[in-house]
Amino acid sequence: MEGGKKRQDKDTSKGKKPPQDASGTAPTEGKAKPKSCNTYRLEPRSKVRDALVRDKAEAILTKLQEATYDGASSPFLCASISEEILNAVKELDYDRYKYVVSVLIVEKAKQAMIVASRCLWDAERDTWISAKCETDTFIALALVMACYYD
Repeated sequence: MEGGKKRQDKDTSKGKKPPQDASGTAPTEGKAKPKSCNTYRLEPRSKVRDALVRDKAEAILTKLQEATYDGASSPFLCASISEEILNAVKELDYDRYKYVVSVLIVEKAKQAMIVASRCLWDAERDTWISAKCETDTFIALALVMACYYD
């Protein structure tokens, strides 16, 4: 070492590809940490109150009372309304629930329609809520599913 300077090694890894695992992807440095630790609780601290969630969803859907049906903008409207309902339900802050929100807007054209859904369900802890808004030109239907997880 001359003049009190420390020798610095050059980085020889430049231009080399990161090591890959069997799947052909680079391994992750740190794994994602869970948001909460396992409590081994089988019951939620507070169950979802259906009436409160339904009121929130209906309040958001009533904003559509003045709108008219437009097939081109309906998909975007469904996406924005479902996002708004999801945010409103998350603000209620029910512990350890995951939510699925589906919004359907259908033009009134003197036709019949049946909507059905299926899922694996725990009837004691999970719940679903539907809300509807009807205007002269369309019907908007929102379905909110709240699923408990540990």
